[in-house]
Amino acid sequence: MIKLFNTKTREIEEFQPAGSVVKMYSCGPTVYGFQHIGNFASYVYWDLLVRVLEDDGFQVERVINLTDVGHLTSDGDEGEDKLEKGARRENKSVYEVAEFYIEDFLKGFSALELTPPKKFCRATDYIEADEKIVAALIDKGYGYLTRDGVYFDTAKLPEYADFARLDLKNLREGARVEFSDEKRNASDFALWKFIQEGEKHAMRWDFLGRPGYPGWHIECSTIVHEELHEPIDIHTGGIDHIPVHHTNEIAQTKAAFGTELAGTWLHCNFLTIDGEKISKSIGNVVLLPDIEEKGYSLMDFKLWVFQGHYQSARNFSFSDLAAAAKRRLNFRNAAARSRQVENLSDGAEILSEIRDALQNNLNSAMALAKIDEAINRGECFEIEFWEKVDELLGLRIVADAPEFSSEALSALQRRAEARKNKDYSLSDEIREELKKMGLGVRDEAEGQILEYLK
Repeated sequence: MIKLFNTKTREIEEFQPAGSVVKMYSCGPTVYGFQHIGNFASYVYWDLLVRVLEDDGFQVERVINLTDVGHLTSDGDEGEDKLEKGARRENKSVYEVAEFYIEDFLKGFSALELTPPKKFCRATDYIEADEKIVAALIDKGYGYLTRDGVYFDTAKLPEYADFARLDLKNLREGARVEFSDEKRNASDFALWKFIQEGEKHAMRWDFLGRPGYPGWHIECSTIVHEELHEPIDIHTGGIDHIPVHHTNEIAQTKAAFGTELAGTWLHCNFLTIDGEKISKSIGNVVLLPDIEEKGYSLMDFKLWVFQGHYQSARNFSFSDLAAAAKRRLNFRNAAARSRQVENLSDGAEILSEIRDALQNNLNSAMALAKIDEAINRGECFEIEFWEKVDELLGLRIVADAPEFSSEALSALQRRAEARKNKDYSLSDEIREELKKMGLGVRDEAEGQILEYLK
């Protein structure tokens, strides 16, 4: 029984999809710059969610959007489009910028070995569908025109503030969304933005007789409607999406289609680095290639992510990553041991405890602790156990602990003979020979046990 914390109810609930297929939508990146490890940490958690659902027998139909237009530098309705800003910064076209950073994001997604969704959806592929929904909202009285765009009248939807527990009565003008004299309410948000005279905006589409572009929020409602059909079962994102982006998504969908957008909402907390918010201005941005350049595997990073909970704020440091790498090495050596000793356990009991932890609101830290406890007790599992752990966590424990080479096994045999002949000098020489192969050797009751050093 999978239980998840539903932001909508602020409670941990038993997950019950509406149908036989779990329909899931994840807010994807705005593709105007490199995605840092804080961005990717959320996708690692949501990949775990997909794996847990599939392990429990569900079929998951998942979509991730790629925001290549409409996301302004403010999460409200002011500022420059982030793609336009990126194009000016790099002296490229907005399309070149989008293409480059989409490719980089997908490369990172693949390198982390995250489960591919049914589809990655570019916002610019859904402009016509956006326009239809905005037109429908105008016709239904929820959308109204101003000089700079089409806005959603939040006062027309009494439950607008419910999801984020917003205090609209005391919402100061400009505190959340920049106020204009044409907006009816401070909380009203843009469905579509008109390009003003003299404004340079490369991405533009004619709508309502004027050039413009969609607001950031409309793309998600549109993509869900076109690709999954509301209501969906699970919608994921960051906690920063709750008060604005997801609140607005919910409002648009309810007003346009008369139904809830999603049954269960999951939100990932922030990642800081050395106690500071990740920021280019601070200079503490860490990218996936930075992790590899320091000699770590991206699987080490994934294990570090799993050492915390998706709802908890996390602080990243390379010293903590080093500890995670050591922990994963311990797992890999336990898997390698499975190929070298007899009297192995199938690990069914521990695997059940791991599943229970993961099904309890994705408690990955507890799942890892169960593995540690078993290893520390001296339990040794069949390689199939570790393969199942990899299916659940995607850590490449077995793949990164392959069968030892014939060269290593030959050296091990020579060392056994040397020790039998009490030639400890030769034994030490062979140990050094193995070390050059990245291997260590332990002398135990079962005999010589090879293990990986890194």
